[in-house]
Amino acid sequence: MQNMNDTNVANQNKPKRIMVDMSATLIHHGHIRLLKEAKKLGTVIVALTTDDEIDTKKGYSSELNFEERREILEAIKYVDEVVPCNWLIDEAFLNQHSIDLLVHGHDNSNPISPARLLVLPRTEGISSSLLRSRVLKAVAEIMEEKHK
Repeated sequence: MQNMNDTNVANQNKPKRIMVDMSATLIHHGHIRLLKEAKKLGTVIVALTTDDEIDTKKGYSSELNFEERREILEAIKYVDEVVPCNWLIDEAFLNQHSIDLLVHGHDNSNPISPARLLVLPRTEGISSSLLRSRVLKAVAEIMEEKHK
């Protein structure tokens, strides 16, 4: 029979469950850096925004659908698990997935207790929106060259 002290020691040695929530519409090195930092803290569970939530909250369809984004994230060595989520997550969602800590970039708006939240700085000079703009500019330049 295990006594209470053995149970407490086992729980202390158990890796923390760290959640990182993201849309990951266009995955870039900023996402990788955030996941790498989260992995230093424990087991990483990515809460991936569903397609419907992206359509509603961002006002456009993602270049990659949920299953494609999930497949990419699951292939990243810093990610242990991917679960679907709404745009905002709350304490009940963290509890449902037995999460110890939510790691998020500086733009966090999730209603999470500061005791369960670690906000990390954003990677300067990159975002999915910036990538999207670069691609559109490159396509416009290609099309312009073709019509000369």
